[in-house]
Amino acid sequence: MFFKSNGFKLCIGLLLGVIVLMLPRPEGVEFKISGDVNQNLYAAVADHFQILNEKTKKEGSYVLASKNPGAPEATGDFLKAQVKNIGASKITVDYVDGLSPTAKRFLAILVVLIFLFVVEPIPLEITAICIGVFLVVMGITDPKDAWAPYMHPVVIFIMCCLIFAIALDESGLTKRLGYFIIKKAGNNVTRFTFIIAIGLGIASTVMHDAAACAIGIVTMLPMMRAAGVEQGSNTGKFMMLSLPFACSCGGMGTLIGGGRCMVSAAFLKEYTGIEITFFEWIKYALPAALLTVPAAVCIIYLIFRPDPKYKLPEFDDEIGPFKPLELKTMAIIGVTFCLWLTKGIHGIDYSITGMLGVTALVLFGVLKWEHINDNLEWGTALFIFGGGISLGLAMGYSGASDYFANLFFPLIQGKGWLVLFVGMCVFGSLVTNAMANVAAAALILPIVIPMAQMEGINPTILALGLGMATSFAMLLVIGCPPNAIAYSYRYFKASDLTKAGLVATPILLGILVLVAAVWWKFLGLV
Repeated sequence: MFFKSNGFKLCIGLLLGVIVLMLPRPEGVEFKISGDVNQNLYAAVADHFQILNEKTKKEGSYVLASKNPGAPEATGDFLKAQVKNIGASKITVDYVDGLSPTAKRFLAILVVLIFLFVVEPIPLEITAICIGVFLVVMGITDPKDAWAPYMHPVVIFIMCCLIFAIALDESGLTKRLGYFIIKKAGNNVTRFTFIIAIGLGIASTVMHDAAACAIGIVTMLPMMRAAGVEQGSNTGKFMMLSLPFACSCGGMGTLIGGGRCMVSAAFLKEYTGIEITFFEWIKYALPAALLTVPAAVCIIYLIFRPDPKYKLPEFDDEIGPFKPLELKTMAIIGVTFCLWLTKGIHGIDYSITGMLGVTALVLFGVLKWEHINDNLEWGTALFIFGGGISLGLAMGYSGASDYFANLFFPLIQGKGWLVLFVGMCVFGSLVTNAMANVAAAALILPIVIPMAQMEGINPTILALGLGMATSFAMLLVIGCPPNAIAYSYRYFKASDLTKAGLVATPILLGILVLVAAVWWKFLGLV
């Protein structure tokens, strides 16, 4: 049927973009002038504008406010025309509380992309590629700036994390992990699930959460089948939902746990010059991960109580000592992790030390190129993560982020960091269910960082909080890769995940806010 076809969905998405372009554009009454040391532009438009001295940031940069809002002489186009008239090509005019034509075109692109990400009429990887295409076609940026983020150091770093997960599987360390858990849990399904979910949830702080979830399911599935756990049973739901929820929570513990963390740190540096080191992220975020991982599994247990009639098989055979290949894998990944942890000392970027680790894995025979080429999700690593960064950067230089920052700033003005933090975390945890958490972080941070700066709040607080809050993509199957991986085995319905997420999300957000209010205050961050 045509109305259910992907072609029709694409047409709807494009139509939404056209509608946004046709809507009236808020002009605003304030405009930032840069490069006008002698205030020549102000002298030319003094009859129509006044200077807001309190918003002056530096010499040659000031804010003009219209005396007669709505008049033809109260627009950004009028100011730009006056710049040409006085022959001052170095003077730039930017919108403060209004929406520039460029920002409006960006918002049209954003609406189309969000629709495509949610409805998926085409593969997400292709949608992510279209980000660069749309930005150039709509005149937001040039091809170089549109495509450069697809090979951003963060993208390379995430790719290294995924390759390390492949190495753990190829070396047999994942098999050893499963054996160890079974020996500890015995034949008790509940104990087994708690051990593997919490264990891999904590492990996902040092490996990508999707990889940790996949390893857990590969380990768990044979045991479930041997025990006769049925699809759709509460036991199956408990076992299969515990893993993605725990791994998503654990992923916030370090910069390598999930792309959202590294993207948040990267955007903080891009917009403010402030860098969160690997060790600093651990210091601030790991306690929240260690609290939310077991909390998430407990919540799933209370919602879907497992049936005690299911018993896991018992194994008496020994797996044997560590093999040379396993030892080499642990040594290489361990050294790489130490280099990430000590970046503040040696200064080498995470992507460089990560790729050195990948090179070592190949040189020492842990991996072959075929292993990487066949098992790495290239589309996810390059296009989805890279596209999210490209989109977020475009939100900043198009002026859309400043517009939203000024639009929402009055809501939090004078109310302190906690109000902004809570609002951002709730918004981030909801938005990340409709798009990749990397994209959610990339879109929200450019908005809230200017708000923090206007309010005098340390923007590091928001970068940390958003990277962590977007871990709670627990309402929709498409919310994050761990959800989709677990759902593909059909042990639960999409509505089961939503049911659990509605209970888990506010509780886990409450724990995050508590950690920020207590632990971060103790450390002197807030």
